[in-house]
Amino acid sequence: MAEPIRVLVTGAAGQIAYSLLFGIAKGDVFGKDQPLVLVLLDITPMLPVLEGVVMELQDCALPLLREVIPTDKEEVAFKDLDAAILVGSMPRRDGMERKDLLKANVAIFKAQGEALDKYAKKTVKVLVVGNPANTNCLIAAKSAPSIPKENFSCLTRLDHNRACSQVAMRCGISANGVKNVIIWGNHSSTQYPDVHHCKVIVQGKDVTAFDAVKDDAWLKGEFISTVQQRGAAVIKARKLSSAMSAAKAICDHMRDIWTGTSEGEFISMGVYSTGNSYGVPEDLIYSFPVSIKGKTWKIVDGLAINDFSRAKMDATAAELVEERDTAVSFLGV
Repeated sequence: MAEPIRVLVTGAAGQIAYSLLFGIAKGDVFGKDQPLVLVLLDITPMLPVLEGVVMELQDCALPLLREVIPTDKEEVAFKDLDAAILVGSMPRRDGMERKDLLKANVAIFKAQGEALDKYAKKTVKVLVVGNPANTNCLIAAKSAPSIPKENFSCLTRLDHNRACSQVAMRCGISANGVKNVIIWGNHSSTQYPDVHHCKVIVQGKDVTAFDAVKDDAWLKGEFISTVQQRGAAVIKARKLSSAMSAAKAICDHMRDIWTGTSEGEFISMGVYSTGNSYGVPEDLIYSFPVSIKGKTWKIVDGLAINDFSRAKMDATAAELVEERDTAVSFLGV
């Protein structure tokens, strides 16, 4: 058996973590022969709830789960980590301005970045889920100067999965018959779900999404707005945010980091933009198409970008630049 790896989940008493922890603990993410120690961080008032989560994980009697460590202390949570999944963040409350939300989250993710810098392995892979995910991820990365920026990513896989599913349902096929959709930009309503490079398997053959769907107006209109606003639609229906689908996307994202993507396929991840070939401003965490090998992501270069796509990519980049500049102004506070 391999040595156990240490995996941290923050916001561990919350509903996304409740849907996520079982998948990680039973081997869906890091492998069926990879033992692990789960470290669960939450704020002090949530520790009694966290004890219940720990009991449930113990009661699952999972062979790979060597230990569960609940804590409210950063020096315990971030010590010697191989992977960190940062789910916990300050949610937007009624009457709260976006600026106030950013300020609260800058404080959280600055502290967590500093804790990663101080206590975690330098090889730690960090996935930021808590919103605003792209900018929170950037702040964490900036606050952990000794850990490579490439080790940080934010979750746009849920948007990617939503886009695949919408195309699949439209074509009457299963979701694994849709490859290489792209989510560009911010995990917000400005994101751009792009199917110009998407392949759909129809009767055993790869065809373009436009040929498979045969409805350009839908692909350039309702499809995009459905994916952009899906999170809000789930909240309206459930009165709670996406948990099951978010947990599945987190598992997909981390599994692909650990085991790599298939040849000729790419997925969407929010990653460091510096040095990209698509004209996206430097020093952002921006969602790109990436391929992964040896736990290292690489932005897929050379994809043709038409004027329709360019305008949407630029709009979401502009939002991220504004978010970044506002957030960075709070860093010294």
